[in-house]
Amino acid sequence: MALNRRDFLAGAGVVSAAAATQAVAQAPALPNIKWRCTSSFPKSLDTIYGGAETLAKRVSAITGGKFQIQVFAAGEIVPPFQAADAVQNGTVECCHTASYYFVGKNKTFAFDTTLPFGLNQRQQNAWIYYGGGLQLVREFFKEFGFISFPGGNTGVQMGGWWKKEVKSLADLKGVKFRIAGLGGEVLSRLGVVPQQLPGGDIFPALERGVIDGAEWVGPYDDEKLGFYKVAPHYYYPGWWESNSMYSFYVGQKEWDKLPKEYQAAFEAAAYEANLDMMAEYDFKNPTALRSLVSKGVKLHSFPLEVMKAAQDAAFDLYAEESAKNPSFKKIYEPWLKFREDLYAWHRVAEQTYSTFSLGNPPKRK
Repeated sequence: MALNRRDFLAGAGVVSAAAATQAVAQAPALPNIKWRCTSSFPKSLDTIYGGAETLAKRVSAITGGKFQIQVFAAGEIVPPFQAADAVQNGTVECCHTASYYFVGKNKTFAFDTTLPFGLNQRQQNAWIYYGGGLQLVREFFKEFGFISFPGGNTGVQMGGWWKKEVKSLADLKGVKFRIAGLGGEVLSRLGVVPQQLPGGDIFPALERGVIDGAEWVGPYDDEKLGFYKVAPHYYYPGWWESNSMYSFYVGQKEWDKLPKEYQAAFEAAAYEANLDMMAEYDFKNPTALRSLVSKGVKLHSFPLEVMKAAQDAAFDLYAEESAKNPSFKKIYEPWLKFREDLYAWHRVAEQTYSTFSLGNPPKRK
């Protein structure tokens, strides 16, 4: 069932920092609480890792320092792909991660990050905050003992780094490619051999020839990780991540113990982190892309043949998974309807404007 604005403000927690601060100020007897948050990302990826730092700083500021969250980088407490397990078994109170890392548990996890050929960042937020998405994923996560909060987004990503050009579907056959989430399964249907590696392990694997290509995020992070040094062909768009939403998982038992004022502070801070990350990437990526091109990186768009085949494979996968996985079907059917409705609207204004303005730059005097 869709949320209206009043329901969302009351239930999903879009609470302003000022309101939350006032609430805490009026409750001087609130306890001092310390949590630990494990990230799935290294500190070197400052924008993604920074989402958890934004949350921690804002929660502390709103509560006058009474509610402290210490952030740990990937590997400091548990490896990157064990963040959800750490929350589930009570090792930490919360984590900052990408839900699609855990599609091996259940493919339904993908909805909380992204699906290939899915929603863009704005559309994802609309679905999560107003289209019923948050209730649907939280209902699913009850099985694992935690509650989720959107906590960042990269927007549409790049199509990764390839040692050899991709000119046709035939060029995908046998390529060992680092990719996370359902995108790997879609590519496997086109002949690719998907590999899941954490960010810090990708460059060595590329350099040693363990993999033939890799996707990560976009120009800013990719340049820092140095992929261009060993795989010169940079493709776009990353159709497997038309948006990539990160999330905070909080153990339900720990969440229920929090005073309601601290819950409001956490929700407000997570909301800020979710919006802030996208703005930061939009600021950083243009400069990084120019820098990469200046270093000899070769930009390519995926052939239309590849895009169409991948899209067909993706929606075949969703239909097959819905037929055998009730939790996937429960979210997929309303998600698909929402996608169709929102795409119809975006064709009218967004696409028309973008097509014209990007294809017809103004004359500058």
